[in-house]
Amino acid sequence: MEKQQIPFKTTAVRFVRALTVFLTSGVGRKARVMFGGLVALLFALNGLNVVNSYVGRNFMSAIADRQTAEFIRQATFYIAVFAAFTVVSVVSRFVEERLALLWRDFLTRRAVNSYLADGTYYQLDVSGQLTHPDQRIAEDMRAFTVTTLSFILMALSSSLTIIAFSGVLWSISPLLFVVAVLYAAGGSYLTITLGRPLIKLNYDQLDKEASFRASLIQVRENAESIMLARCEGQQSFRLLQRLDEVVTNFREVTAINRNVGFFTTGYNWLIQIIPALIIAPAYIRGDIEFGVITQSGAAFAMLVGAFSLIITQFKSISTFAAVVARLSSLMEAIEQVQTPAESGIEFIEKTGCLAYERLTLLSSPNGAPLVRDLSLSIPVGARVLITGPAQGARTALFKATAGISFKGSTGRIIRPAPDDILFLPQRPYMPTGTLRQALVRNARADDVPEERIVRCLRNLNLEYLLDHAGLDVEKDWEMLLSLQEQQLLSLASILVAMPRFAFLDRIDMTLGRDQLHSILQILTENSITCIMSAETDALSDCHDAVLEIGKDGGWQWMGSPA
Repeated sequence: MEKQQIPFKTTAVRFVRALTVFLTSGVGRKARVMFGGLVALLFALNGLNVVNSYVGRNFMSAIADRQTAEFIRQATFYIAVFAAFTVVSVVSRFVEERLALLWRDFLTRRAVNSYLADGTYYQLDVSGQLTHPDQRIAEDMRAFTVTTLSFILMALSSSLTIIAFSGVLWSISPLLFVVAVLYAAGGSYLTITLGRPLIKLNYDQLDKEASFRASLIQVRENAESIMLARCEGQQSFRLLQRLDEVVTNFREVTAINRNVGFFTTGYNWLIQIIPALIIAPAYIRGDIEFGVITQSGAAFAMLVGAFSLIITQFKSISTFAAVVARLSSLMEAIEQVQTPAESGIEFIEKTGCLAYERLTLLSSPNGAPLVRDLSLSIPVGARVLITGPAQGARTALFKATAGISFKGSTGRIIRPAPDDILFLPQRPYMPTGTLRQALVRNARADDVPEERIVRCLRNLNLEYLLDHAGLDVEKDWEMLLSLQEQQLLSLASILVAMPRFAFLDRIDMTLGRDQLHSILQILTENSITCIMSAETDALSDCHDAVLEIGKDGGWQWMGSPA
């Protein structure tokens, strides 16, 4: 489980790198143009705000002085400014959302490619060093892009507002300007002090929500097994335990939000009265017009609001900080598992060859030898049975041949290119999709003739699937088919792919002896070298050679020379 926090400097570096990679990518030019347009729109909005403050002042002064003609004139200006403000605001929001979507699409594609590259997803799952990478890629990536862009624009807008209204407020009252700066600075400090715990609580909340959702998904995906085992009570206890964790953590979030809310609400209310307290005496003395009071209030609110970005956005900032930390943890974990580590097993790619040289595989729990000093070459075109009393040893050899490393293992594995050796585990992977997609996985489905697909299905007596679903109707095959049917469908996909080697793991537990003999014959007729790990050596007469692995990791080869 992930516990350590990524240092702020590392997180900041990754943040800047993500932004730089995006801006220098193929879509970077479009992004820069859109961001430039947003900056121009922000300038326009701030300019309109300044104009609006003066129009508002003259409008209120015309009312106070009972000047009908001036009132109508200023009202016309007011309406024109509001119309322009509406158009610019809507266009600005539209461009911001499109730019955030462009950025999310770019970063998510990169994250998905990194997550699926070189078995990274498997290594993260096995190591357990990262929780819920799926949520980080889907939800946190969306929040990161949308919120980052929003904060950048808010910071830029606040800077422009400070520049624009500092002069306005200073011209009205230097004292009011100083009060605005000190008031915002003190409010920001107290908000940070009160709300600091929210960052960790929001981080934990995202994890606990993901854990609760993952448990619900697990129940849905194993509905039949749960019903047969009658373990609804256990699942209910587990789900409610996850819910308790969500609720408990969120109670702490709401408690902190309550404390911050007391302060920020009072802080925002005082903004409305402070300008009047300072400026009203000057109006009473007759030194200024009535409209100046209105203008000072608006300018003070705009300036304090710009200085108070941390206060007004603290909840969003704390959530955003948690999202950035989670994404930084995701990238840290991906970088770690993708960093070439010292492996005791050397993999060599050689066309048309599967061989082992002094291969030793150790058990992960206690380091006991599962396979000891294995050296042999699988004869091309042969049918090889791997058997023995230790299931762990056979499974370890299956996984090691597929490229899944074992800690402390040594030796060399010589194997063909990935497309020339396919692996069929005891429980095949059956993703939701069309029958064509289930049979053609490593190539474009349209490139494989339909006649070839139909012939492979017919060879394994699966042509009834065509009547049931056709080739291009999407189905949930894992729910629809039995384990035996899933294995046969995976074998059909091997026949479609036509690799040089096929490694089958314990399919004898589901398929009958005569059925297996027929399958082996079909594989041989298609020039596919078959290596099958089985629970019993009773199938040895169906094979050309047998590799028996003992409990101590010793091995014996029987059959044609190895």
